[in-house]
Amino acid sequence: MHPDVYRDMAELQEQHWWFSARRKILARCIESLALPPGARILEIGCGTGGNLAMLARFGQLLAMESHPEARAYAASLNVCPVVSGALPYQLPFESQPFDLVCLLDVLEHIYDDVAALTQAGKLLTPNGRLLVTVPAYQWLWSSHDVLHHHHRRYTAGLLASKLGAAGLAVVRIGYFNTLLFPAITLVRIARGCFNQSDASDTKMPGPMVNAVLEKLFALEQHLVSRALCPFGTSVLAVIKQRT
Repeated sequence: MHPDVYRDMAELQEQHWWFSARRKILARCIESLALPPGARILEIGCGTGGNLAMLARFGQLLAMESHPEARAYAASLNVCPVVSGALPYQLPFESQPFDLVCLLDVLEHIYDDVAALTQAGKLLTPNGRLLVTVPAYQWLWSSHDVLHHHHRRYTAGLLASKLGAAGLAVVRIGYFNTLLFPAITLVRIARGCFNQSDASDTKMPGPMVNAVLEKLFALEQHLVSRALCPFGTSVLAVIKQRT
């Protein structure tokens, strides 16, 4: 992604409603995985480190990021080591299996997503889990995807097929960011109609709007440990090695 995108992420990742509520949802999902004490956790493509403090609550965390500026910012948070590397084939790990590997809105940035999933799966312990989130529905493609250098958006079925091709097994898969789905869809359609080619979804709204959106989105944390939704703007999958 362009350095300006990473700078925007660094400024917004603590307070913006989407980042804040998503952390709560992901934390609840990870709690349901019953990781072992002292679990080894890896976040691939950590960006500017917005998820690091949350992930560190669940075990011994290591992060990886390919972009130098984003990596430096993430490392400056002093949460965990942040190393250089990229999927599929620039992984600086040898014989270091992890109990949890996270690709949180990363896969859509990688041209060969099947190869990326294959290599990420090889990093798991026998009982380890891969946690993946991706943006949903190609028909929601917008200027935001272009600005963030996405190659594609997914359905749950498409992601499941990619996981199967990578030799991985789905534990659970479905959608989230469902409550705000109608509003987000309308905004995307309106931007397309008015040709707002420079629009991004990550601009900070006013404080009151930001607080309301955060509370609405965060309500889904009470659902994800039990069930995922049949539609939403993001896909979430919990994955294991195929036995």
